[in-house]
Amino acid sequence: MGVAGSGKTTIGRRLAAGLGWPFLDADDFHPAASVEKMRRGVGLDDVDREPWLAALEGAIRERLERGEDAVLACSALKESYRARLVVDGRVRLVFLKGEAALLRRRLEQRPDHFFSSALLRSQLEALEEPESVLVLDVADSPEAIVRRIGLALGLHTGSAHEEGS
Repeated sequence: MGVAGSGKTTIGRRLAAGLGWPFLDADDFHPAASVEKMRRGVGLDDVDREPWLAALEGAIRERLERGEDAVLACSALKESYRARLVVDGRVRLVFLKGEAALLRRRLEQRPDHFFSSALLRSQLEALEEPESVLVLDVADSPEAIVRRIGLALGLHTGSAHEEGS
């Protein structure tokens, strides 16, 4: 979890690949109207986010009921969103945290994405930093972040460098 530009998709894809788990991107769960709104530089409110959160919660519950693991990249900015998504103790959160200047630079380097760097400020203002979760600095390399997640959560990520860390 984290704001736009924190590397959720990059880290999530690498972690999922290392674990041999499916990767889910919460961006794919947004209704088309919400994507279009963000593309225009308009932030979403809780009403806009409701169908998105419902779809994410449903996907998490379905996977858990089937006993399937997955990595989900999701902003989960507010505690109320996280409370809804952490449906039981099998769901673990990792907070990818970074400095605003770094996040902004990253967003400006991906002009093809629907999320405008202009929306970063609103995400940072809305962010309710979680407590009692693994917090990692996004300035570190993706490889180091994935390795730390694996070690902290007791997951074998298949990293060749994991043993020497």
